[in-house]
Amino acid sequence: MDGRFYITSVEEANAPATNGGSIAAEPANRSSGGTEAVAIPSIDLAMALSKQQGTANSDGALPLTGMLADGAEWHPVRTIGGEVGEGNGTSQQYTQCSSSSPTAGRSAAMATAIARKCPSVARNWPTTSQPLALLLVFALLWAVAYAILPPELSDPSGGLMRLVFLFVGAQACGILVSLTGLPDMLGMLFWGVLYANVGWADFRGYERVEVFLREMALVNIMLLAGLGLDYAALRSLFRFIMQLTLVPTVAEVATVAVLSHYLLALPWLWGVLLGLVVTAISPNVVVTVLLRLQEERLGLNKGIHTLIIAVTSCNDVLAIFLFGVILGVIFSTGDLTSQILQGPIGIVIGLAYGSLCGLALLHVPSYRAKYTNGLRFAMTALAGTLSVVGSKKVGYPSAGALGCIVTAFVAGTGWRKRPPTECNEVSMYLDLLWKFLKPVSFSLIGKEVNFSVLAGETVLYGAITLLVAVLLRLIFSYLSTMGSELNWKEKAYVTLAGFPKATVQAALGPAALDLARSLNATDEFARAQTVLIVTVLAIILTAPLGALLMIKLAPRWLKRSTEERNDQYS
Repeated sequence: MDGRFYITSVEEANAPATNGGSIAAEPANRSSGGTEAVAIPSIDLAMALSKQQGTANSDGALPLTGMLADGAEWHPVRTIGGEVGEGNGTSQQYTQCSSSSPTAGRSAAMATAIARKCPSVARNWPTTSQPLALLLVFALLWAVAYAILPPELSDPSGGLMRLVFLFVGAQACGILVSLTGLPDMLGMLFWGVLYANVGWADFRGYERVEVFLREMALVNIMLLAGLGLDYAALRSLFRFIMQLTLVPTVAEVATVAVLSHYLLALPWLWGVLLGLVVTAISPNVVVTVLLRLQEERLGLNKGIHTLIIAVTSCNDVLAIFLFGVILGVIFSTGDLTSQILQGPIGIVIGLAYGSLCGLALLHVPSYRAKYTNGLRFAMTALAGTLSVVGSKKVGYPSAGALGCIVTAFVAGTGWRKRPPTECNEVSMYLDLLWKFLKPVSFSLIGKEVNFSVLAGETVLYGAITLLVAVLLRLIFSYLSTMGSELNWKEKAYVTLAGFPKATVQAALGPAALDLARSLNATDEFARAQTVLIVTVLAIILTAPLGALLMIKLAPRWLKRSTEERNDQYS
């Protein structure tokens, strides 16, 4: 090691603090063999990191937000070689700012008074302040637009402003719902449903903008999923991870396909498509819960945290990839031969494109460049976007998802092997981008639920399909843990981590409906609408319940670690 300390993931956020709040320059050894830990990026990592509050406590947690005892705040300071003031922007160290001025003292006293009188406000402020900041960004953007754009573009009754206010309202509802302890995505989804059923969801003239925003949300999800595939973790736990990924996924997809065929009258291919949407695990919910458990030092033994994150990433990658293949086959307009070759050709194109882009990102820009991380983020996001929109242009939409995932996986694997780029921030930038796209994604999926055309039979049979499929998934997932070193409670908890569904569903659910509209495939509208309705049910029924069960059962099923860090695979 070169004496520098970096924060690249949730797991890294709890490194020990020393000497009055400065981070130790040299991270502790993470295994007896000296193997260096490899961070696993996660969706909503920025939000997860923001929940680290207060000063360094007895378990060595790093306070990224919140007030210190003397009123000073923590701020990132660019350094090199671990010394403040000498940096070129290639690494980060967190240090404590001086606050000897009277103004700072009064601010600290006010913050302390608020914390005493309203402890819930002080506790939730690091989390709620971020979406509030986004609301202010939206308000400022609209004010600028109102000042410089023609009235037909900036008028609140116009299609463009209706689309913007859909996202603003979703963000506000997400904040309100999060204060109750429920996932904020439920508030965003509710606002989308309300928006459509009161007649505000009329975006005529901006349909292509709506589709593009959905595609950007899907690109964000796929890039984060690719970065979440850690080669070292996959190699160490390959058999166990594949077992926990494939067996429950096959069982759940097969169950959904069969039940939807007989209960919802979906063709077999559409049933498999619906099963792939339903089977994806929500990294948003899972990672947020794991961070909370890490603060309480629950489940850090036996590599449980890393195992859950790796299984979540692999499950999402598999679901997204196969979803793209099946979607391409369903909407293929050629003869039978071209329909059969649609999947294999799409796989080859996606692998080739992703590998080339990933290798390019390893060398351009140079890791010595001043703005390496910003340029990498821009190139990664554009490469993923081109993969999705370009694959549709050439007639092989199944290549889009795979191209995104392979690009991120190849680039991320190479970045981790270069010590000078341990402070890679691409995943952090993608997490920040997800802050903007999250209300977009969930509000747009809610907007498609129109009560006037919603059949009660579809809701009932869809709920039955979900209930049976999820129960079978949990059973097969538990059976897949047999032969491991985990006890029965730890096995049950790893199994439960596959229950919440939200983030990937919001990205994949409307994709079939968007494609049917763009191709004017009117005979497929009803089936795509059914897929969307069941997707919404999956989010509503599993996301809040899954998060609640994971939080409440963790103290009973997981061991509390006394060591600062002993997740053996992290």
